[in-house]
Amino acid sequence: MINTRDILETIQMITEEHLDIRTVTMGISLRDCASDDLECVCRRVYDKITASARHLVRVCESIETDFGIPIINKRISVTPISLLCDSLPEANVAKIALAMDRAAQEVGVNFIGGYSALVHKGVTQGDEHLIASLPEVLATTERVCSSVNVATTRTGINMDAVASCGRIIKEIAYRTRETDSFGCAKLVVFANAPEDNPFMAGAFHGVGEGECVLNVGISGPGVVRAAIARAGDCDLSELAELIKRTAFKITRMGQLVLKEASARLSVAYGIVDLSLAPTPAPGDSVAMILQEMGLETCGCHGTTACLAMLNDAVKKGGIMASSHVGGLSGAFIPVSEDAGMVAAASKGTLTFDKLEAMTSVCSVGLDMIAIPGDTSAEVISAIIADEVSIGVINNKTTAVRVLPVYGKTVGDSIDFGGLWGAAPIMAVHTDSPAVFIHRGGRIPAPVHSFKN
Repeated sequence: MINTRDILETIQMITEEHLDIRTVTMGISLRDCASDDLECVCRRVYDKITASARHLVRVCESIETDFGIPIINKRISVTPISLLCDSLPEANVAKIALAMDRAAQEVGVNFIGGYSALVHKGVTQGDEHLIASLPEVLATTERVCSSVNVATTRTGINMDAVASCGRIIKEIAYRTRETDSFGCAKLVVFANAPEDNPFMAGAFHGVGEGECVLNVGISGPGVVRAAIARAGDCDLSELAELIKRTAFKITRMGQLVLKEASARLSVAYGIVDLSLAPTPAPGDSVAMILQEMGLETCGCHGTTACLAMLNDAVKKGGIMASSHVGGLSGAFIPVSEDAGMVAAASKGTLTFDKLEAMTSVCSVGLDMIAIPGDTSAEVISAIIADEVSIGVINNKTTAVRVLPVYGKTVGDSIDFGGLWGAAPIMAVHTDSPAVFIHRGGRIPAPVHSFKN
């Protein structure tokens, strides 16, 4: 039975508390696009994407109209492109990214993810070609996003790939220096990358996925913050219960959109990603949730405990609301995309080291953090190594998306606008880890990974 109170509450969440569906992402398999002819691959990729996603945006817009639920982004993820590069004798694989970009523009999606490589244990010729092409691709395409998985709990950490990613990020920063090194915002370096993540920039359509599938990413930090504010003076057990109930309601809306989109497009039902994804809008902030829980400023002592409790409660509530939960699922802490994080970082309370500690208990990792442009490639690689180690040891997804902003240093700031937001340049440690990084090889998998 339809409950009038529930309807009114959902309307309030949408109109006053920034509740939305952050993304409907269509995953498309491109494995049948492989060929030893580059032009043939590009043509097949373009044709497959445009044929599969030609109705995606229209259907999402019809759902918005019919249900009054904002769907902010419509996106595509594809098979990791390095798998198609293995059959190509030539290295100019950036042409595939151009075909992806044209296809994304043709169907009207915001971004297309999957210009990616999975190199957690070793690197093939296709992986090498793709990774080497990243500076060109991320400087010349508008909608293409990329990821590199350099570690898993089962295999350990490929430190050769980590070192390579540090150098590549520096080169991307230089190639996109006229736009405050924005190209780096479209590259994520992962440990334990999920195959069904609907969020950019790290989305790709995993090899275990079907031909075509829909995944939904929800939002809702503003809704959780408002619920905590209304609760007033209650203990932490009551607060956790409140967050669970709120996450349940948010996730049910995501499940509704996913089922409806799946039916209208005749595409397989995938997963709902439970992540609380913030925006720069006032109040739509994970940092402000933590402050509403009782912290003076995000980043002060107690922040990690509050974030751990928030993340766990969101998962407990959301997992009861959807039959298929996946992706990243938790609380995101991207600095530039969260107004509360920006304020805390500008104040100096939220530091790089504190962000790293917070990533041990939340989704993803060091995300959308602007650092000095003269940060060395070795320091960037060491940041990646530290973060993916947290993922490997704790058997969870972690990632790094840092922006060494060319020509800027601590005290400066950047402003990308829109959902990308603005951020201060944050200080990093500058003592050199170069000898460690240049040792290369692999950091072995932790002992608890051997469960067969």
